[in-house]
Amino acid sequence: MFRSGLSMVLAARMTDTEIFEAGSLNEATQDAPQQIDVILLDINLPGLNGLDGIAFLKRKWPLVPVVVLSSQDGPETVRNALARGAVCFISKADTADRIVALLNRVLRGVYAEPGKQPEGSEETQDIPQHLTPRQCEVLDLVCQGMSNKLIARRLSLSENTVRGHVQAILAFLEVSSRSEAAFAARRRGLVG
Repeated sequence: MFRSGLSMVLAARMTDTEIFEAGSLNEATQDAPQQIDVILLDINLPGLNGLDGIAFLKRKWPLVPVVVLSSQDGPETVRNALARGAVCFISKADTADRIVALLNRVLRGVYAEPGKQPEGSEETQDIPQHLTPRQCEVLDLVCQGMSNKLIARRLSLSENTVRGHVQAILAFLEVSSRSEAAFAARRRGLVG
């Protein structure tokens, strides 16, 4: 029931995002598309549990960030999830606004260093310390002059996800436009 409710909230608030639901890790790995942007993983799952399943999911989608979601939100559980490779931990007790904000941050590549939970929800103040592999792909296409729509088609992403990546790239390069980003990326040697 929680999964269905969360899916409805995400679909309503993240309108350009396609959501895939699965009841177990086995179902997820068999039925999920090859191209995904983030994995939202509950700890309590039938079969292999979520914490043990992080490594399993990372083998199938090595570059996809895993966000753990659970009602078991004690410090030890959070530390354990982050130590096993989750980029963020979200409590089921969090508000819908906070859950959406944290997922948007992760989609933009803005999350804490491994082993640390992101602080607060002031997402506009976060500047990524590095670009994710996906953001590097987006940056390359931005430098080729492609629009968000074309980048989304090329990478099989939603336009909203591409927009988030572009915003993270602009923040990382400390510029305010796509043309400035292309210039800065070439100057720093980030693209050919």
